[in-house]
Formats: sequence, C-alpha cells, structure tokens
Amino acid sequence: MNLASSLFPATWHGVMLVLSALAVLRVVRRAPWRRLLDASQLNLLLGFAVGLTLLWSLRAGVKPGLSLHMIGAMAATLTLGPWLAVVALAAALTGITLNGALEWTAWPVNFVFMVAVPVAIASAIQRGIERWLPAHFFIFIFVTSFAGAALTVMLQGAIASTAMVAAGAYSLDFLLSDYLPYFLLLGFSEAWISGAVVTLLVVYRPDWVAGFDDSRYLLNK
Repeated sequence: MNLASSLFPATWHGVMLVLSALAVLRVVRRAPWRRLLDASQLNLLLGFAVGLTLLWSLRAGVKPGLSLHMIGAMAATLTLGPWLAVVALAAALTGITLNGALEWTAWPVNFVFMVAVPVAIASAIQRGIERWLPAHFFIFIFVTSFAGAALTVMLQGAIASTAMVAAGAYSLDFLLSDYLPYFLLLGFSEAWISGAVVTLLVVYRPDWVAGFDDSRYLLNK
C-alpha cells in the first residue's frame, strides 16, 4: 500500500510528520545499534532493506493512490527485532521514494501506515502468542511466522483504510467492496513469503533470528 499525498489534506500531513518524527526519535534512542557492529547483522538489515524495496516496487493498482503489495513486517520483526525492523522498513520506504514510486510529501503518511503500524502490530502479535500459547517450535513457525504475517498485513490494511475514510479520500462502501477484500489474498501471499523466510533462517541461521530462542522453543521439547 503506497498512499498518495493527494489522498490526505494538509492537516493530516502535518500530524503524520510529527508522529513520524517522534517515532524516528524513539527508534534512535531504543534500537540496539551495537548489534550492527557485527557484520552479519548489518548485512542482514541491509538485505531486508534492499529486498523490501524490490518487493514494494512490485505492486498492483486498484485506483489512483491505492496499490497493493506485501509488507514483510512480521519477517523483519521476528528476525531483526521491532526497533531495527522499523529501520529496515523505513529504508525500503526511502528506496521506493527515491526511485519515484512515491512523493516525498507522502513519506510521513506512509511511514506511519506502512512502517510503524505494521511493525507495532507484528510485535504485539508476537508478544501475545508468546504469552498465551505454549512455547513450541511449530507454534513459532506456523502461528507466529505464517498466520501472524497474514494477520499483520490484513490489520494494517484495515487501519490504513479507516484513515482514508476519516480523511475523506474514499468512501467506506468503496473500500469494503473494491479494496479490502484483496487483503485476504495479500495476507495469504504474505504468510507464505514471510513464513518461508523465517523458517529458512531458523533452520540454517537461528542466531540471525532475534525472536527465536533455542532454550525456549527447542530445549526439553
């Protein structure tokens, strides 16, 4: 979902700019930057940024200002942790802005709805599953990585669509009939891509997955 600048009035852009600045400041203060001194962790973050830039460049249009593409928030959150996931997604957003797919004036709006919101949702889903479900390897893979990724992109779409209705960009009836149903298909694709990436990393390089703990999911199982 690349939201066009024209969908929102000037007031919304001002509010989103303030929210983006506050979120960036919080990330700067809270992100585990020392992890990036490890070359493998830095390469992992850059790999996510480049991969998501390419993924977000492949989008399907529904109507002017509306597009659909996978987000990758759950995979990034589980692998990098939520703070560095925001960095990776923000870098991808900057990448598609630099290549002309998005206007710079729309960067704050898209940062809120394509970066901050999906990472927050993914992190909340992860914490909820860890709290309420058994610590089992297959729950981490199939529930968190697969189902959690699908739920993340569908909730992100619902929240962004609600914002567009509130801003007067599109009517609720139009979004319910011609836009939001596509997020069911998008969620299915997101689940497979995100789940496959996390599964491969857990199997071959579990030390690269910040959300995976051997002692929690494998010890005495």
